[in-house]
Amino acid sequence: MKNKALNLPNALALFRIALAPLMLWILIDRNNPIFDSWHPSWFDYFAGLIFVIASVTDFFDGFIARAWDQMTKLGGILDPLADKMLVLAGFLGLIVIDRASAMAVFLILSREFFITGLRVVAVSEGKNVASTMAGKIKTVVQMIAIGFLIMQWPYGTELLWFAVILTLYSGYEYIRDYFKN
Repeated sequence: MKNKALNLPNALALFRIALAPLMLWILIDRNNPIFDSWHPSWFDYFAGLIFVIASVTDFFDGFIARAWDQMTKLGGILDPLADKMLVLAGFLGLIVIDRASAMAVFLILSREFFITGLRVVAVSEGKNVASTMAGKIKTVVQMIAIGFLIMQWPYGTELLWFAVILTLYSGYEYIRDYFKN
């Protein structure tokens, strides 16, 4: 890993971190006088646009970090933090505007907190609990579900519950791998 902390991949992760509260604000603060001239559909379009931009930066920060050999310890912290903040902002906003099941979101966020804690314990014990393919797929499906729910597209709820299943399964994989090491 390189030592240069502020590089393009880390800047993209920081940008994603900044977009998460902006998206949440647009999703939930629909009665703010700032938005008086907005048509109701604009909230979904702008929140969806912010979400897509943030999701695309998730791909590019990892791709650039690997391709340009710019992986850093800071990036190893910022990237998953940015992912969690974006998913948290999306799901909380969707609960507030009554488009997502609170139980589904509870299951997803509970797994995220538990596995984050498990990874901290693993690192403190010198164990490496690397991301699994199921973990990467669950992140993509969670993001697709959030996008569908923001835009009120068909099958958003079904995608959300599919994301719950993948999220719980990938959590099982992390636990299994932790105890194998």
